[in-house]
Amino acid sequence: MTADQKQLVKATVPILKEHGVLLTTHFYKRMFEHNPELKHVFNMGNQQNNKQQTALAMAVLAYAEHIENPGVLMPVVNGIGHKHTSLSIRPEHYIIVGNHLIASIAEVLGDAASVELLEAWTLAYGQLASLMSGHEQSLYSKQTAKVGGWSGWRPFVVKQKIKESEEITSFYLYPSDRGAVADFLPGQYISLRLFLPELDLLQPRQYSISCAPNGKYYRISVKREIGTKHPDGMISNHLHNHVEIGDLVDLSAPAGTFVLQLENQNPKVFISGGVGQTPLMAMLEELVKDKVESPIPITWIHGCRNESVHAFKDRLAEIARDNKIDRHIFYDHIEETAAFEYKGWVELAQIKNVVLQPEAEYFICGPAPFISKHYHFLLEHGVEKSAIYFEEFGPASLQLN
Repeated sequence: MTADQKQLVKATVPILKEHGVLLTTHFYKRMFEHNPELKHVFNMGNQQNNKQQTALAMAVLAYAEHIENPGVLMPVVNGIGHKHTSLSIRPEHYIIVGNHLIASIAEVLGDAASVELLEAWTLAYGQLASLMSGHEQSLYSKQTAKVGGWSGWRPFVVKQKIKESEEITSFYLYPSDRGAVADFLPGQYISLRLFLPELDLLQPRQYSISCAPNGKYYRISVKREIGTKHPDGMISNHLHNHVEIGDLVDLSAPAGTFVLQLENQNPKVFISGGVGQTPLMAMLEELVKDKVESPIPITWIHGCRNESVHAFKDRLAEIARDNKIDRHIFYDHIEETAAFEYKGWVELAQIKNVVLQPEAEYFICGPAPFISKHYHFLLEHGVEKSAIYFEEFGPASLQLN
């Protein structure tokens, strides 16, 4: 790209800030009308709740702002790349997306979309697509190089279905070919794909792996979305209501950047809300695996509505008995509290003396407002950004780092 073309792209930044979601909404509508087969690839629930449109608008804006030095976006590219490989996005998909994105810019901007501007954005998108697909190819290569690794979709059989609480059930998934199961970094997720008769579509969803690597199976722990017919909850409810022991599901290889830092012995503080504890359970089980007692100080902070919906309560108690686990459990509703239990929402200020630890690493997972609240509490009390890791379920909408 020439310097003038880069300036043309940068000149669209104010428009993207104000109308980016309008553009991406038009883009997705256009793409699905012309390429309806992609509805089997994309999470249609995120189309209805506008999360995907917002996430794409933010990504396009960030790219336009950094068009002169896109390398600074590599952490973002890496996160998106992991999500794309979990959905089996391939280079040919970028061609389709690019055609519809440029056409959408022309249609939304109208007369303001000059030939020069469209040419500049075409080149800019080509540069971005090359960056993304190149990085994703390296991720695919790493996946297939693992023992038991694979690329794309692989059938797994449900061998156990265990109720963890009134809302959350764990599914133990073994490869149907009886082959090896690739290891993963605790905190990563897998994509699971099912056919939804209600939508007449194959639909993928990401679920955190809730157990430590074991070489035999993956465990996902899924919350039933009571009373919803929104596509966001359809896969979860289908798993609860229709998937039984012996049934097959398609999985992609483990992916994700929200992972336990295994190379150091820093104290770990885990902060979760509701089903957000699932990736943290994998991290916790890894830390205490094959050890009589973990040498790393661990603080576990969790919040949920009440004891009946508290998944892994007994498992956590079992781990805590044999390890240095400092538990702090918050319930919205509880009659009587034990020594480590509190009534109300998670409030770090209430347990500030155990939360704020020298050189600790913090892992936060839960709804976006939950993450934002506790992230800013930690910053306000002197914790460095580099020591805080968080995972937002679904397309990224938080801009905290």
